[in-house]
Amino acid sequence: MMLLAPQPRQLTLHAGRFTPSAASLIQLNADAPHALIFIARQLQAALRSFANVEWEIVAGKHVPADQIGVSLSVTPGAIPHPQGYALTITPERIDVVAAEPVGAFYAVQTLRQILQQHGRSLPTLRCSDQPEFPHRGVMLDISRDRVPTMHTLYGLVDMLASWKINQLQLYTEHTFAYRAHPTVWADASPLTGEEILALDAYCRERFIELVPNQNTFGHMHRWLEHDAYRHLAEAPDGSITPWNGLRFEGPYSLSPVVPGSLDLVRDMLDELLPHFRSRQVNVGCDETFDLGQGLSQKLVEEQGVGRVYLDFLLKIHREVKSRGHTMQFWGDIIMEHPELTPELPRDAIALEWGYEADHPFAEHGALFADSGIPFYVCPGTSSWRTLAGRTDNAIGNLRNAAANGLKHGAVGYLITDWGDNGHWQPLPASYLGFLYGAALGWGYDANVDLDIPAALDAFIFADKAGIMGRLVFDLGNIYQTPGLLMPNSSVLFNALQASPEQIRDYSRQLSDPAAFPAGIHETMTQIDAIMAPLPQTDMQIEDATLVVREFTWVADMLRHACHRILWALGENNGRADANWLAKDTGRLISEFGAIWRERSRPGGFRESVARMAEMGWAYESTR
Repeated sequence: MMLLAPQPRQLTLHAGRFTPSAASLIQLNADAPHALIFIARQLQAALRSFANVEWEIVAGKHVPADQIGVSLSVTPGAIPHPQGYALTITPERIDVVAAEPVGAFYAVQTLRQILQQHGRSLPTLRCSDQPEFPHRGVMLDISRDRVPTMHTLYGLVDMLASWKINQLQLYTEHTFAYRAHPTVWADASPLTGEEILALDAYCRERFIELVPNQNTFGHMHRWLEHDAYRHLAEAPDGSITPWNGLRFEGPYSLSPVVPGSLDLVRDMLDELLPHFRSRQVNVGCDETFDLGQGLSQKLVEEQGVGRVYLDFLLKIHREVKSRGHTMQFWGDIIMEHPELTPELPRDAIALEWGYEADHPFAEHGALFADSGIPFYVCPGTSSWRTLAGRTDNAIGNLRNAAANGLKHGAVGYLITDWGDNGHWQPLPASYLGFLYGAALGWGYDANVDLDIPAALDAFIFADKAGIMGRLVFDLGNIYQTPGLLMPNSSVLFNALQASPEQIRDYSRQLSDPAAFPAGIHETMTQIDAIMAPLPQTDMQIEDATLVVREFTWVADMLRHACHRILWALGENNGRADANWLAKDTGRLISEFGAIWRERSRPGGFRESVARMAEMGWAYESTR
């Protein structure tokens, strides 16, 4: 079976081969051939790189048949699905048929992968393909704490487009350069309006919709911590969170009872939206846990927290609709206050999120379907708060969301990638989730058993040695070895940000606390074994050296977490002493800064690395 990502819904291999000749043509057979020129140039570049031929691009029907090497044909109604295509390779030529240019683009992405693997001798085949989810997206957190460089974003867009992703969102709290609000983003290295315009154009050429994403209710602390906005906060002096009753110090959510709150939302929408061609906008509105703990307390006591939340959400919806946009919002209210669901606008899109493999997408999907509101299912890459990812959890979570989203009629599949607690994981730690999620979003049955390590090697790392994909896959599973699983995180990551006493509490969560040190020793042994083949990789990508450096640092951080746990438990293994740990912390911080600068802007680094510096304070206090 041919390895492709996504694997087409239907593909039949035939006998015979097609060998590209040196002087053939790429025919654009369409009423609007200019709409296909970027697609044709992508194919032209792939033929040059992998088949060593240079084919000229021509337009029109009146091209001598014996000169055509590839025909890109776009005819309305030729294929039932607007994003579908038919790809045929015979011993004589290649034919692509689509109803719209986007279908031709997806056919060429498949053809590029075939060329990459087979070069000048292509298998003959017939492929008929179309997506199951009409909207297949990725959401990248750019607010906690990494803001990618434009080079990083362009590379990510190219990668996602090659897997037929058609929507990108950049989760924003304070990292868009609002000209009217410079105080908020002063130290964040934000994306400017000009950069968004350029990125939007880059995405559009690759048939990706760049959807604006700006939280507008909760997660507003980056605004409200400034004196100019503090009066808009629900609880300016802090509030109790639903996470083990922990207290959040400082303001968090906008207060729905302050008139200026809606004025701020209007101002953000007015400045942000014109930079995007998309007619959708994600306004967030999740995790408003402080609602009723401050200025709206009396109103919440009278009407209920769900009612107060809904009324403000409806006000935001009116603002979005009046600007000609469709509102996306996190669908927490449907789960937490189902009695209010009939009042939600039917022209909005709810986002059902959950990041554990066993998240109840089946149960929740049924409720969302019953609501009558269009909805997306939103799993995650499982990379945040882990460093290396949680491979098995990511696979289970992505499958669960896709299967139940299809079952209950979700209109979209949005793969989320967060940066909680410092965004320590390098971007390549999320590639596994992006790739496998993109494949499932295109076609579940055809891709559920995708050979993920092989696909990583073929379509991300271009590793001729076939090592890197398996290394990334296995390192992402190291979270299981200590024997203590934690939701939305790993014990190794948490140990790096926990106090010695908190680490000792981890062992008490096990039925046999004495097994914890043994599990940590085994973890270090497995990390060493997983990383041992790294020098033998043969990655044919521009950033191969950086990828090696990033995963080396990740492994070193995981080893440090093991040593830190043993130190906190009083285990002396030759390295678990305060002096060595303090020195190693300094080395890891230095390398973190170096690799950060390769893909990310300087803004946010100070806050991210401050969490790493805290890691060393405990060692200093015991030296």
